[in-house]
Amino acid sequence: MSRIHEALKKAEQERATSQSQHPAAVVPAEPPRHSTVRMPSAAVAAPENRLPNPAILPPPPDGALRFEDLRLHCARPAWHVDPDVNVFINSEGSGRGAEQFRTLRSRLYQIRSAQPLSVVLVTSSVPAEGKTFVTSNLAQSIVRQPDRHALIIDGDMRCPRLHQALGAPQTPGLTDYLRGDADEMSVIQSGGEGNLFFIGGGTKVSNPSELLSNGRLNVLLKRVAHAFDWVLIDAPPCLPVADATVIADSCDGILFVVRAGSTPGAVAQRAFQELKGRNILGVVLNAVEDTHAYGSTYYQSYGYGYGYS
Repeated sequence: MSRIHEALKKAEQERATSQSQHPAAVVPAEPPRHSTVRMPSAAVAAPENRLPNPAILPPPPDGALRFEDLRLHCARPAWHVDPDVNVFINSEGSGRGAEQFRTLRSRLYQIRSAQPLSVVLVTSSVPAEGKTFVTSNLAQSIVRQPDRHALIIDGDMRCPRLHQALGAPQTPGLTDYLRGDADEMSVIQSGGEGNLFFIGGGTKVSNPSELLSNGRLNVLLKRVAHAFDWVLIDAPPCLPVADATVIADSCDGILFVVRAGSTPGAVAQRAFQELKGRNILGVVLNAVEDTHAYGSTYYQSYGYGYGYS
């Protein structure tokens, strides 16, 4: 946890510096900011052009779906990816933003060389820290590898945003599956010839916590996880609601997003307490200024409607 503590401390220092430089109650809108990755390194790296030691990955459970079946029978709406939130479009895959997500991808493969890791939850302490941005671009970095398949799931059923980054339909989606109103083939969608697949947040509901507790999320993940190299779940932030901690019980590990210069260290530590006992893989330090020496990627904030303060 020392690297995680170091990243949180840096974020707190940047926040304090930002406040001292802008003491007025009203400040101008922020320019686009950047992000970097702080994750523990593994002793042995798994090459990215092949799967890690198959002994680390459990065999497919009974009832698991095959990738080719999903490809043939899933929904195929037209996607219109937002170029403002996709670093691979903005930089044509060659800029620092894209390279940072390749680094994050490599770190995950390193970790997977030492432990089972397929389903990853992405969360944060509070809204507007960039977890949706991280989820969508990490997935984009994965599917740009040859023969790599990724599924991203919008688990933020209270305030879904992932469909906006992809320019994809929100429904039918996760809530529809959890309610029993749709099956896997109905909610999984592919927007083109690539290997990126998506489950939207679904029809708006008033009881997302109860839906997450009915056991159908576990069923969904057991049936689809083995068809993909990675499944990434964009979850709500930890502190406003309990959804992320419930979803975490169905995942192999957690990526924790912290917005530099914004997230108070004490708030991030409270969120870590909420996730105590889960497998936290590392911290993505988001919204890092270009001038910092440890790298950057483009960041565009979506904003949220939780009203958390």
